[in-house]
Amino acid sequence: MAARDALQARLEQGIDQLGLQLPADAVSRLLDYQALLERWNATYNLTAVRDPAEMVTRHLLDSLAILPYVQGATLADLGTGPGLPGIVLAIAAPGREILLVDSNGKKVRFLREAIRALKLDGVRALQSRVEDVEGQYDCVTARAFASLADMLGWGGQLLAPDGIWLAMKGKRPDDELPGIPPGFAVRSTHELAVPGLPAERHLLVIGRTSAR
Repeated sequence: MAARDALQARLEQGIDQLGLQLPADAVSRLLDYQALLERWNATYNLTAVRDPAEMVTRHLLDSLAILPYVQGATLADLGTGPGLPGIVLAIAAPGREILLVDSNGKKVRFLREAIRALKLDGVRALQSRVEDVEGQYDCVTARAFASLADMLGWGGQLLAPDGIWLAMKGKRPDDELPGIPPGFAVRSTHELAVPGLPAERHLLVIGRTSAR
């Protein structure tokens, strides 16, 4: 229990530094998710991050850093892996319909178990290539799984006319901006300060040019 207490303190401090107000049960549920991921990771190698404290920083707080920019009633998280940022956002801001998309069967099996174990209403996991997903969403998130050109080329059709695409990147991807397909434009770029993480983090907010 002492180990979980230390993780809780790290998470709560980070949430405070991010200036976020989360539901009363969010911290305990986020730690339940981290513990489940840690258990599955020992067998299925879902993430390269092994240390529980690093999981809090690199997975939970890194995902929470984009929460102020999330909007709308529906969200698709593309290339979600073990649920990043999708499951974290579902716990931190419940109430929207969330689709978690990944092509890796092991990761999708984990996602479905996490949805069941954590009782995440309105969240579903789909094993699919991004280009085969159907529907449109108010918000699309993608955590550096491809270049901006590829992300939007494969999944741009999923963005609702007035929706926003939140592209999570490390370094500011200035070299990728010329590759953004026609019909899309960067509306804003934000440098994110993730508590406890010395690496660069940037968020690009992208929208349809015809929706302005």
